[in-house]
Amino acid sequence: MSMENWLGLGLVRQPKTVLFGPGQRRQLSHIVRGVATHALFITDERMATTEDFKAMAGAVADAGVMVSVYDRALPDLPRSNVVEAVQRFGDKGVDAVIGIGGGSCMDLAKAVAAVLANGGDVRDYFGEFKVPRPALPIITVPTTGGTGAEVTALAIVFDDERQMKMAIADANIEPMAAIIDPELTLSCPRGLTAATAADALSHLVEAFTARPKNPTPDQMATQIYVGKNRLTDIFCAEGLRLMNRSLAKVVDNPSDLAARSDVMLAAYCAGMAINTTGTAAAHAIQSPIAAISHTPHGFGVGALLPYVMRLNLPYATAEFAEMGRILNVAHAGQTELDQAQSGISRIESLLEQVGCPLDLSALGVEEQHFDQIASSSVLATRLVLNNPAPLTPDNVKAVLARGLAGDRSWWALP
Repeated sequence: MSMENWLGLGLVRQPKTVLFGPGQRRQLSHIVRGVATHALFITDERMATTEDFKAMAGAVADAGVMVSVYDRALPDLPRSNVVEAVQRFGDKGVDAVIGIGGGSCMDLAKAVAAVLANGGDVRDYFGEFKVPRPALPIITVPTTGGTGAEVTALAIVFDDERQMKMAIADANIEPMAAIIDPELTLSCPRGLTAATAADALSHLVEAFTARPKNPTPDQMATQIYVGKNRLTDIFCAEGLRLMNRSLAKVVDNPSDLAARSDVMLAAYCAGMAINTTGTAAAHAIQSPIAAISHTPHGFGVGALLPYVMRLNLPYATAEFAEMGRILNVAHAGQTELDQAQSGISRIESLLEQVGCPLDLSALGVEEQHFDQIASSSVLATRLVLNNPAPLTPDNVKAVLARGLAGDRSWWALP
């Protein structure tokens, strides 16, 4: 599998408008009034009670836009949330949807906007480019620094009847605007801050080491993930620099607004990258592990990352070496392999500093689960194709075995 972008391709998908910075949530009413007469706010029960939420919804109403609120968004977005929201507001003349909160709130906004504009059931849109017409205008306002969902053309929905996570992957659900205000993360609990930051860090690593696919025009028109490229590398490099500088600070001192800003900007950079590259093995393997363990997603992918990086090292040595240089832990006098190992070690250090477990026993994984996890992991075809190393059931089981043992020695092949 080649790691060369011989096309010289650069591609990102992105909202029309991105506003970043402390206090920028106050621009929400100005954006909404330009596109809507009836805005549906989607959030969770906790966020709906906050003064920040009330102020944003109130400002939109004061701007002459009718406001409705759906505040029942749940973690790991269940399909029932989408069904309920569409049933409640499908005939109310909603013409824009605003998702305020974590990744599930924003993904719910995307899914609801797609169904309100196109009809049918959200299941009709699972897969790539299955949404026939643009969704209603979507505006995202993240309150955590991690998922990158504020800028992605992706919504993950847990089909609670089929007991499977499914994805809507379509440029027609790309948010029209994202407002990224680090002040909204100041009340985020320390544990959630750490878990979401670990998720963002894993996005940056997996996007930077994803395979370039050198896609044809037809592939670019029909596939959401078309590989690592020159533009995604720019976002990954900046995101890694920001994480290197501020990730530990934001967990040590959650009131540090400058560190919050860095981590939230890094999460945005990660979202911009994975919107084209997608994620890879750590996310493919974590999904079936989530059926066994209720560990936060960010800590799940973080715990897998040391072993996935070792699996991928022989196939992406140059990329890991460049990561080492970006993170200021590698120098020109080292061999490329030494630089690559330095980069991997620094990522592990960052994960340790935020309290992420680095062995799979902490996730409740046992050897008896290996076959089930391996067979499910390789079904995530879009993610499997992104990974630099072949993601076979045997390779997955090798990662699981080393992860369960906490074996972070250097291994050339599984």
